[in-house]
Amino acid sequence: MTTSTLTQDILAQVSQRVVGQQAMVERLLIALLTGGHVLLEGVPGLAKTLTVRTLAETVRTSFSRIQFTPDLLPADVIGTQVFDQGSATFSVKRGPIFANIVLADEINRAPAKVQAALLEAMQEKQVTIGGTSFLLEEPFLVLATQNPIEQEGTYPLPEAQVDRFMLKVVVGYPSKADERKIVDRMASGQPEAVVQKVASPSQILAARKVVDKIFIDDKVKAYVVDLVHATRDPKAAGIHDLEGMIEMGASPRASLFLTRAAKANAFLQGRTYATPHDVKNLALDVLRHRVAITYEAEAEGKKSEDVIERILAGVLVP
Repeated sequence: MTTSTLTQDILAQVSQRVVGQQAMVERLLIALLTGGHVLLEGVPGLAKTLTVRTLAETVRTSFSRIQFTPDLLPADVIGTQVFDQGSATFSVKRGPIFANIVLADEINRAPAKVQAALLEAMQEKQVTIGGTSFLLEEPFLVLATQNPIEQEGTYPLPEAQVDRFMLKVVVGYPSKADERKIVDRMASGQPEAVVQKVASPSQILAARKVVDKIFIDDKVKAYVVDLVHATRDPKAAGIHDLEGMIEMGASPRASLFLTRAAKANAFLQGRTYATPHDVKNLALDVLRHRVAITYEAEAEGKKSEDVIERILAGVLVP
């Protein structure tokens, strides 16, 4: 199998079980092709968990699902040391984080200590148990779901952890036509479609090397940096109406992630080069969780997405 048909085969398998939600599926594939983590936000019932689980089933690799709850402990995620009375020694019991693809379900229902334990795994690709560090096997991917923070029993994620997610995808309701297909498929009482494993970890890692070689012109790189800098100083970018609306702009990690995501998007489209359109297509998902707006902007009914859309409209496209 060539890397060009790899993603097509994965998409074909996922579509057997998931109706619509093409944007969400494409962003998950971009994460798979770049090694970035994804945060999916949406109300319950929009197939977030189903999509992640189905994607994992298409790859011949290990998968674990962690249901985050308010009483979850860090040891429930990364593992702990267990004392063996017979040998009077400690042994390590590994937690569910030791998998290639980890579904962190309803991640914003867990307390801060659990979020901190997950942070090391996401950033360093390792966990520490009893003073010993254990590397996590590649490919390693955290695909998290969260409910909107207005819902009862949710905790806002720390900014440092949110920044580790390459993409934050807001999952919307399906179209009327797609919802009818869902009803026809799910209300028939037929068993869930069987998904074939069409990719291996080695193929995923090989595809990542191809994505790394996707050409991106210096002008497109400059466009990425211009967009990210405009989130910090919109006045310098000539966008004067955003002055006083941005509390905190995006970090350099946003520039790196946006460049990598644009290259992966070009790969999905069958191109060997990235364009400004690839950048614009992914900018909202890369930036929305990295741009914090002021109280004054919130009072005017603005959201970070509104600010980013204005920046996309105001920064000159090469």
